[in-house]
Amino acid sequence: MQKTITQLLKKLGEDPNRQGLKRTPERMEKSLQFLTKGYKEDPIKVINGALFDSEYDDMVIVKDIEIFSMCEHHMLPFFGKCHVAYIPNGKIVGLSKIPRMVEMFARRLQVQERLTHQIAHTLYDVLKPRGVGVVIEAKHMCMVMRGVEKQHSVATTSSMLGAFRKNLSTREEFLRLIHRSTL
Repeated sequence: MQKTITQLLKKLGEDPNRQGLKRTPERMEKSLQFLTKGYKEDPIKVINGALFDSEYDDMVIVKDIEIFSMCEHHMLPFFGKCHVAYIPNGKIVGLSKIPRMVEMFARRLQVQERLTHQIAHTLYDVLKPRGVGVVIEAKHMCMVMRGVEKQHSVATTSSMLGAFRKNLSTREEFLRLIHRSTL
């Protein structure tokens, strides 16, 4: 990878041997490995058996989960917040596992739409809840730094499954709660 990055620097018209760039191929390789570490992770292992029997059957929400990902089209960052909710059906999941799952999928080359879908469907498949809702709000550097150059644009995507798709009041409750002030 470092040889390719060195060639890329040359193609850009840079001198890879100048002081500020001497270790850039090594640093960039480490950076890309970190930013795409989600490919090496398995959602089942991320959840790590943290499923617990529970009679709780009201909505569980983890909101304002920070996300950082990279657009697969331009390999530029996008970042924002992810809000995840589910309605248990006899099982709950350890709360920390939800942000871990979000992080795992975000640390791949992505489009926001697929990221939203992957989080919702994985939680729905693993937990078998009555419903799952996921909303992501993100700023995309491919829209801010290049292309249309719209610095204040935010993309919002959602995936609603089960009760969140079928029941308007459930969906509305989720959307209302995620837009309330936080602590």
